[in-house]
Amino acid sequence: MIVTTAVKPSEQTMAKARALAEELSGRLQLRRGQTLSQLMTAGADDQLLVVLDNEVRYYKGSTSEQPLYYHPSMAFVRVKRLLRGDRDPLIDLSGCEPGDSVIDCTAGLAADSLVFSIAVGAEGSVTALESEPVLHVVVREGLRSYDSGLAEADEAMRRIKLVRSNHTDYLSSLPDNSVDIVYFDPMFEEAIEESSAIGPLRSLANHGKLSESAVQEAVRVARKCVMLKEQKGSNEFERLGFTRCKTKKTSKITYGVIPVDRAT
Repeated sequence: MIVTTAVKPSEQTMAKARALAEELSGRLQLRRGQTLSQLMTAGADDQLLVVLDNEVRYYKGSTSEQPLYYHPSMAFVRVKRLLRGDRDPLIDLSGCEPGDSVIDCTAGLAADSLVFSIAVGAEGSVTALESEPVLHVVVREGLRSYDSGLAEADEAMRRIKLVRSNHTDYLSSLPDNSVDIVYFDPMFEEAIEESSAIGPLRSLANHGKLSESAVQEAVRVARKCVMLKEQKGSNEFERLGFTRCKTKKTSKITYGVIPVDRAT
């Protein structure tokens, strides 16, 4: 992987680029007047990470394709609704309350993590797990620096703790009954939402099926519930022991819940 910057990066951005190149075992290349396409061609590498002052962009294959970058996408709309007192099915069905601790086992672009972070507030906590190294870096740097123009949303982003880890391993390391809600949102087999940020995610995300052992660990760890998000026609709820929740008929997704009822 090639790691580069804008043509005239600040010292802070250069330092970040060096650190990310080391973290991802990439090669730091100065621009020296070259375009991004020229860098990829000269370096004979089809992966490129561009480190900017307030953003990290990842290109795979060609710079003519849309890069992967952090953006809250539709989660920002949901956040604004929550802040004005509207309901969100994820929060209602999980029983999430201010002060709760949540583990989002399949962070992706951390959209649902952001919604949870708004709901639990500053007194709660959201830990988001991402196993894929590049995706972890792109989202982590975005959560640290993205400016939505809405202070409450930005504060909620900064509160999310993004951890690079396989979720089964991470859950196995936790004590019994140690968090309130454990949440899974595996990558769907067929995309139902495409955007400038979400489309490129599919090439990097972990497409492995959720395992029964991961769900068992989640049930052991959770005090309130374990929750799964899937497409409406999915058989994963039955396979893994989740009870389907009722959602809008027009919705393409739904949730399943395993209630634990160990809240204290």
